[in-house]
Amino acid sequence: MSQSVISTTIQRMEHGSFRETQDVVAIEEPLEISVDGRSISITMRTPANDEELALGFLFSEGILRDRSQVAEVSQIDDNRVNIALAGSAGVDLARLDRHFYTSSSCGVCGKTSIQALEMAGCPLIPRDRPMVAYALVCGMPEKLRSRQMVFDRTGGLHGAGLFDASGNLIDLREDVGRHNAVDKLFGAAFRQGKLPLNDYVLMLSGRASFELVQKAVMAGIGVIVAVGAPSSLAIELAEQFAVTLIGFARGERFNVYSGAFRLNP
Repeated sequence: MSQSVISTTIQRMEHGSFRETQDVVAIEEPLEISVDGRSISITMRTPANDEELALGFLFSEGILRDRSQVAEVSQIDDNRVNIALAGSAGVDLARLDRHFYTSSSCGVCGKTSIQALEMAGCPLIPRDRPMVAYALVCGMPEKLRSRQMVFDRTGGLHGAGLFDASGNLIDLREDVGRHNAVDKLFGAAFRQGKLPLNDYVLMLSGRASFELVQKAVMAGIGVIVAVGAPSSLAIELAEQFAVTLIGFARGERFNVYSGAFRLNP
């Protein structure tokens, strides 16, 4: 199993002088994702749950729709994963080459991105679930934080958690990249045949970008709670797909940017 952290020697300043000590930092290494031997993407990530990351990435990009399309997922070596497709998978790999829709991470965004996402066949997100109580939203950040084991050791990882409507943390993934943490989380759900995730809440340890809302929409998520701020395009996308988008969830306070109809006192 690949390591997620590594110990390194540092010079720590305390009380006006330096002393040599050890610190634990999160590992960041490239992961090459290939499909039937064809290289599709290289992403920088924290080693762990690489197969889920690959599946989640291809699902959120609209390449994979169902786990029946996958014959096998193989960890070729520490930094390579290959997905072998089922014979009749009907997968359009050219979609990646055409940049069927784009995200803020590649520097291209705007209304065309939202229109392209609508064309990607996103599932219809129910407006009547999950219904979430205010108090449960307030408790989610601390529940996520308390389960971030690698963050506790390094202070350097993003977390993405899946909660049910009763406020229970169902699953959690961490990574140096916030988008990778979400892909790992959704990749696990994809593998288990749980998609779409209409009855769950996505909790983010940082900000809510267009890219993360896009991935949530693809997974059928109706409620997103973020510790940080949403971007303007993330709000526009949430409004377009009737997603409840909450930001600055800290302590007893949070801001609702879209979809307040899913919240209960």
